[in-house]
Amino acid sequence: MILVMWVIALMAVLLGSFALIARTENLESRHLFDATTARYDAIAGIELALFQLRNPDSQQRWVADGRPYEFPYEGATVHVEITNESGKIDLNVADSLTLTTLFQSIGLDLDAADALSDAIQDWRDADSQVRPHGAEAPQYAAAGLDYGPTNAPFQTVSEVQQVLGMNYEIFKRIEPAITVYSGARTPNAAYAPYEALMAIPGMTAQLAQQIIAVRQSQPPGTAGAIQGLALPGGASIMASGGSLTYSIKSKATLSNGVSITLDATVRAGGMSSSGRPYTVLRWRDGEAS
Repeated sequence: MILVMWVIALMAVLLGSFALIARTENLESRHLFDATTARYDAIAGIELALFQLRNPDSQQRWVADGRPYEFPYEGATVHVEITNESGKIDLNVADSLTLTTLFQSIGLDLDAADALSDAIQDWRDADSQVRPHGAEAPQYAAAGLDYGPTNAPFQTVSEVQQVLGMNYEIFKRIEPAITVYSGARTPNAAYAPYEALMAIPGMTAQLAQQIIAVRQSQPPGTAGAIQGLALPGGASIMASGGSLTYSIKSKATLSNGVSITLDATVRAGGMSSSGRPYTVLRWRDGEAS
C-alpha cells in the first residue's frame, strides 16, 4: 500500500510538471504568434503610409507633419505618424546657432550646449582644427577614449552618441529632432516635430505647440502660408515643400492588448534593389508589449 501511494504521488508530481511545461510552452507560443501578427500589422501601416503619401488625390493624401492616422486592419488597430525629414535638424549641415539652441532647449546651460555644438561640427568637418569649445583626436585621447572624430559626415543619427560630451540621456531627448537625410541647415517648420521647432532661435514652447496644432488642423492639399502664425523674426510658415524622405512610426495593437511599434526612415521614389518604389534607410523594430 505504501509503495502504491508513493507511485501515485510520483505520478501526480510528473503530471503536474508536464502540465506546467505544457502551459508555459503554450504561453510562449501564443506570445510569439501575437508578436509576429502585430509586427506584420505594423508593417502594413508603413506600407499604407507610403501609398497614401503618393496618393494622386491631394485632398486625400496623408500629410507628413506628425499628425496621427489610425485604421483597423485584420482585427488590429494600427496607429501611424509620419514626419518629413525636412522638418528635422541635419547633423551634417546645421549651423552653430541651431545646434546650440537645440541643446539649450532640453535644459543644458550655454557652456555645455556650445561644447556639444562645436564637438559635433569638429566630428563632421574634414580638418583637425579644434573649435573654441570643440574636440578633435587629442581631446578624445585625453578623455580616455580609444577613438576620435571621423572628420567626415555622420552616416547615421545614432553615430552622434560617440561625440565627446554626448550621453544616452541627451541623445534620447534630441533624437526626435535630428536627421542625416534632409540636407537643410534649419528645420522646415511645416513638418518639424516639437523638439526641432524648439531649436529655432526665439521659439517658445507655447508658440511651438500652437504651430503644431494649427498646421495639423489644416486639411490635406493646403498650400501657402499658415494664416495667423509666423516664426520668431516674422518669417511665414509655408504649408508646402518637404522632401521624399520620411520617418514613419507605426504601432499595431491587437484586440488582446498585444502591441508592437516599428520606427523606420524611408526614401520614396526610384526603385530599390528589392523592386520596391522606396528604400529603407533606417529600421527599428520595437518589442511587443
